[in-house]
Amino acid sequence: MSTPTALVHDLAELTGLVTGDLGSAVPVVEVFTGKPVARLPQSSEADVDRAFARARAAQAEWARWPVRRRLAVFERFHRLVLERQSTITDLIQLETGKSRRMAFEELCDIPMVISHYLKHAPRLLRPVRHPGAIPFVSTSTELRKPRGVVGVIAPWNFPFAIGFCDAIPALMAGNGIVLKPDNRTPLSPAYGLKLLREAGIPDGLVHIVCGDGPVVGPAVVDRADFVMFTGSEPTGRRVAAQAAGRLVEACMELGGKNPMIVLSDANLDEAVESAVAGVFDNTGQLCLHIERVYIHESVYPAFRDRFVARVARMRVGPGYDFDAEMGGLVSQDHRDRVAAQVDRAVEHGARVLTGGRARPDLGPTFYEPTVLENVTAGTDLFTDETFGPVVALYPFTTVDEAVRLANDTRYGLSASVWSRDLAAARALGARLEAGHVNVNDSAALAYASKNAPSGGFKASGMGVRNGDQGLLKFTESTNIATLKRQVLTPPPDQPYDEYVDRTLRMLRVMRRFRLR
Repeated sequence: MSTPTALVHDLAELTGLVTGDLGSAVPVVEVFTGKPVARLPQSSEADVDRAFARARAAQAEWARWPVRRRLAVFERFHRLVLERQSTITDLIQLETGKSRRMAFEELCDIPMVISHYLKHAPRLLRPVRHPGAIPFVSTSTELRKPRGVVGVIAPWNFPFAIGFCDAIPALMAGNGIVLKPDNRTPLSPAYGLKLLREAGIPDGLVHIVCGDGPVVGPAVVDRADFVMFTGSEPTGRRVAAQAAGRLVEACMELGGKNPMIVLSDANLDEAVESAVAGVFDNTGQLCLHIERVYIHESVYPAFRDRFVARVARMRVGPGYDFDAEMGGLVSQDHRDRVAAQVDRAVEHGARVLTGGRARPDLGPTFYEPTVLENVTAGTDLFTDETFGPVVALYPFTTVDEAVRLANDTRYGLSASVWSRDLAAARALGARLEAGHVNVNDSAALAYASKNAPSGGFKASGMGVRNGDQGLLKFTESTNIATLKRQVLTPPPDQPYDEYVDRTLRMLRVMRRFRLR
């Protein structure tokens, strides 16, 4: 395994961008080897206070910048991300243990987000004139104003992409940012902050705080003017309740137990190959990844056999090159949680078709890509998010049965439908309780469609990323209504019953001619 550029990069410079104290520093480890590579300062509540105070001071000036001037910073940031992609990819791999293929795909999300909002932000943020309450004599103008300082709490599975896919539109809208990455994955977000400063973001506008989640996370939520959270369902519930107690809005993407439905007429070769990516990309540590595959009984044996054979051939291992299809899990603790869930399913009758073992010979966090069948209700693998390289296969008989099984979960983030009949697949997809439905793609297509909103049903979260609302949620609206002539009250000398008659006539005319 060759040494990446990230390991010869000055990691102390990156950890030095964290607002915190080196006296209580914790190690950042290279996941492939388990070796410490940097010391990460830990932030106290006083550090979080300082971060928000500095961000508020800088945000007041940033909000006064013309939109085009703010967007010019992100034109430069876009260029820098592409120019430094190798270093970013190294850092993502170092702190997460994912394959280089997946690390590269992660960083690509940021140029896509930037490009989308560079195109649409001027339209979304300009004043909008609406018809007034009374046609011809009144107007209404909608202004969009930044909320202030946004608290972004980002997870360890996509530390660079999720850390900045929310920060970018928030900053474009005129806000400041206090970003809390996971303690295990601070390096790529810190490098992103370094690039933002190179691109011209004002000093003090963006801060990174790190520390134990139950300590630093609530401190961020207590001070933010809007909260963007990505993580587990239990933590999301606590964040939502804490933000609601302050009457502060929160947007969150939480877990998923995502289904894939393979109809009888599906192209099995394409479905199998896409399922491999949908299940095992990012070693299964992806909110959108497939954990359940429902296959029509007429093609179940053929799909199962092809899928298992393909999974068994996957190239798994460490390395800072593009050879491996799947890397390790983020930590040994997480590997043990995934293994325990598989073991309990097997104890209750599930059958392992391939995989099902830890691979310490490859590295401390590796677990084989695993395919199961006969997983029974009552096991946590049947109902709970595994968040690892594990999938269960199930046959079905009718479309109605497939829909019922797919929807039988407290989650509703993503789903996949496979058929040669696109109209039938879309009709089935419309019946699924999910924020993303991918037809003839396993996981990424809907999320990558930046023009459309990306969110989840039920316990998978609230609010959306992407689309117009992905930027507008970081703004408050002011409606400036102007009356050109006094017509809202009767003249002093007019009896009120005459005013009532006049008002009723006016309402009928406006409806008839569609003036309102």
